[in-house]
Amino acid sequence: MKILGFDGKYSITLAPGQLYFGQAPAVVHTLLGSCVAITFWHSKKRVGGMCHYLLAHRDNYHKNDHHPKGYYGTDAVAYFVDQIKKRKLNQADFEVKLFGGGNMFEASHDRPNFMDVATNNIEQGQLLLDQYGFKVKIADVGGVRYRKIYLDLASGDVWIKYGSHTKAETVE
Repeated sequence: MKILGFDGKYSITLAPGQLYFGQAPAVVHTLLGSCVAITFWHSKKRVGGMCHYLLAHRDNYHKNDHHPKGYYGTDAVAYFVDQIKKRKLNQADFEVKLFGGGNMFEASHDRPNFMDVATNNIEQGQLLLDQYGFKVKIADVGGVRYRKIYLDLASGDVWIKYGSHTKAETVE
């Protein structure tokens, strides 16, 4: 959804599983826990975008056809590569940043059958970007907190607003 805000720039809010690629003037933002956001920005063309993916790899999950492209890291990075190619731009000219993958509940690691979604998301994002030849300029990942991420497509600046440290409570 585009809403005019941020000093006359369009404000685009990404929900989990959504992607955006466009041009300035716009500020794209999202809220992350264990999910990961990757930002792409071209300084001369002032185009770029952000994804907010929930799970690392589409092939790891059954009955996944109903999920949108932005739901999985594998699909999200492929989407941006496609957008860059459609515009006949060079991938090497994009500034790429990686965010999120916070472990929202520390005590979860002690539970049987624990699946570390946050770490899987971070590792998959790093692997995919490397496989496609992107160099990550900044990575702010892991930890035990949520993050609000803001990408300004006019400047390429990314702001992060951190949430508080989260601890799971054990109920006995």
